[in-house]
Amino acid sequence: MSGASETRAPKPGPLNGFEETVKDFWVSRPRRPHAGRKLAGVAAAIGYRYGIDPVVVRIALVVATVFGGFGVPFYLLGWLFLPGEGDEVSGFEGLIGRGRSAVSPAFAVVLSVLTVVSVGGSFSGSWFDGGGLISFALITVALYLLHRSRGQENRPAPVVPRAPAFTGNGAFTMTDTATAEAGAKPGWDPLAADPAGWDLPDPPSAPPPAPPTSSYRPPEPRHRSKVGSVTFAVAVLIAGGGVLANLDGNAWFSAQHIIGLVLGVVGIGLVVGAFARGGRGLIGLAVPLAIAGMVLTTVPFQNFDFRGGTGDLRATPRSVADVQPRYQHAAGDIDLDLSKLPAGAPFSTEVVNGAGDTTVIVPETADVTYDCSTGAGSASCFDRSTDGISQDALTGTDNGPDGVGGQKITLHVKNSVGNVEVRRG
Repeated sequence: MSGASETRAPKPGPLNGFEETVKDFWVSRPRRPHAGRKLAGVAAAIGYRYGIDPVVVRIALVVATVFGGFGVPFYLLGWLFLPGEGDEVSGFEGLIGRGRSAVSPAFAVVLSVLTVVSVGGSFSGSWFDGGGLISFALITVALYLLHRSRGQENRPAPVVPRAPAFTGNGAFTMTDTATAEAGAKPGWDPLAADPAGWDLPDPPSAPPPAPPTSSYRPPEPRHRSKVGSVTFAVAVLIAGGGVLANLDGNAWFSAQHIIGLVLGVVGIGLVVGAFARGGRGLIGLAVPLAIAGMVLTTVPFQNFDFRGGTGDLRATPRSVADVQPRYQHAAGDIDLDLSKLPAGAPFSTEVVNGAGDTTVIVPETADVTYDCSTGAGSASCFDRSTDGISQDALTGTDNGPDGVGGQKITLHVKNSVGNVEVRRG
């Protein structure tokens, strides 16, 4: 109609503003599917909602769990606040009576308790300082950016609440109860026209069916993303810088922290790859790093030092001047024989070993002040011994069989992994 104004619906476009993005995320939350889930379907829901492989989401949650411990609380939050496929509301909303959910109220209470406990545990402490807060921030930023860029895609259809069944009370029906007149003659024509006068043309024949079209489409050339290569290069630089800092004497760059930094870089690469549709090869790097992080968290390799090289180290100084102030090795056995020293001025020495056995032999009559420790293994210093993981250091003074009066020796022996033995020769 000319002159009439026509109103067109606005095209869906990118979201504007933080508040609008958060509100739209809540309205169009991912729905946990019945198919493709491994446990509760949280990773599958996020993957299907934003067009990401659910395997990438699962790996990111594992990395977040190992890196800072927030992967488990996030999964429980998704289980509690993301509605299932076909549900009107989430489990938590069903608990407070907002609608129907497949999650029972009792199980929703259990999930709520587990979520509170796991969130508190992830922020109270982790093997990487501040890891819980960092992983929480990374997951939150990743979800926000995903919804900003892909929030208009794969939007779940709203579930219509079930209406109560209609019983039919007070209803009426309208049917044609008129019956044909009993006296009507068969073949009666209300137009009073001769049936022979109807000379209608034959209906046109149906058009021939269109030939079937082939559904084969040549495969599109795969876009090779540079996210994996760039992330791997940055991870190698971070690892190398951490090792160099450790060799330079910076104690913070321990094996645990170096692996944690590399794992964080790989996690960021996986998140960026989810947007750029690349970087899946980083999964093969994230899995062994996560396992190594878990091992280093469980077994105390505190203060593992990379300095000193590898291989066995054997030293037998013949004078006090030949005694080094520090004997250090990254991996291998250390055998230090001080029993050949002649009596002389007091001295002090330190023996540090990363992984391997350490044996120190002192003169028979020396007065030795010692402290011996190992992160994992057995320690035996004169008549005292300990065995296990993270045991207290053995400290004391042993004056030998002749009592006080021998050469004064101060001895510090420290192993990260391996056995320690200090005895007289």
